[in-house]
Amino acid sequence: MSIATTAMAQSFPSKPVSLVVPYPAGGVSDVIARIVSPPLSKKLGEAVIVENIGGASGGIAAQKVLNAPADGYLVMQGSPNELILGPLANSAIKFKSEDFRLVQMIGSVQIAFLVRSDMPVKDVDSFLAFAKKSAQEGKPLSYASVGPGSFYHLLGEQLSKETKIPMTHVPYKGAGPALQDLIGGQIDFFLAPYGKSHDELAKQGRIKILAMLNSKRLESVKDYPAVTESKGLKGFVYSIWTGYFVKKDTPEPIMQTLNKALADVLEDPAVKSGLDANSLMIAKPLSLNELNKVYGDGTAQFRAIAKSINLQPQ
Repeated sequence: MSIATTAMAQSFPSKPVSLVVPYPAGGVSDVIARIVSPPLSKKLGEAVIVENIGGASGGIAAQKVLNAPADGYLVMQGSPNELILGPLANSAIKFKSEDFRLVQMIGSVQIAFLVRSDMPVKDVDSFLAFAKKSAQEGKPLSYASVGPGSFYHLLGEQLSKETKIPMTHVPYKGAGPALQDLIGGQIDFFLAPYGKSHDELAKQGRIKILAMLNSKRLESVKDYPAVTESKGLKGFVYSIWTGYFVKKDTPEPIMQTLNKALADVLEDPAVKSGLDANSLMIAKPLSLNELNKVYGDGTAQFRAIAKSINLQPQ
């Protein structure tokens, strides 16, 4: 490390830090960032500004982080969806997952099985019967994702493959716009990152929540069945973790500063309460070495999922 780089690392941060969210405002990712940013600002002693940049399944936001200096002032709130699956699915995305380092985990997001409110179904099994009948009549059900090759696109493809029921993919720039079209009835269903807003919409009769893609019914979402309670999709269990990333060649002292600050944030009672209120399964703070392994294992796992449905770059 050069003298100039060492000095920069020792004084970090000396100006505001941008927390880049790879989706428009209104989705679960945005909610998480706005819970984390105030206490992170206190820990770092500088403002932490949430910056929403949607498009290309998170690829546009990720590329902005990579185009900036490796100085820790642009931190991406991301997941395997953007950084591992994105480059596999979109030929326009030129970065690799290895171009980033995971600074800290934040937690795992549950996946909700959401359908439009007027669909004549009450659970996963009646949904499958309705989807099969619709496909046979030449009107396959449509499902939303946050972009081609995204985790939510893969879930829809996997659902179609496992059930042998044709379904139509409709990509969006983020979960917020997708949810609006689900409410409006423009799409039929969305295997979505769950947030408390979904619960409110379901109670208002604006959408239906058929199940959570969990292995068992969890206390935080006890009103909704686990997908394992169905007959037709017992093994369809998925979740996705979220964390904070920087460019891989960010100096180690800066990595350590961010790692420690985020670990402290995860212990903040207000943060725990806020994340729990949004049904995020909060992660245990990890060291940088532990995080390197988590990210490496995640890369292998999600590449295997993409291979299993023969995902082709578009």
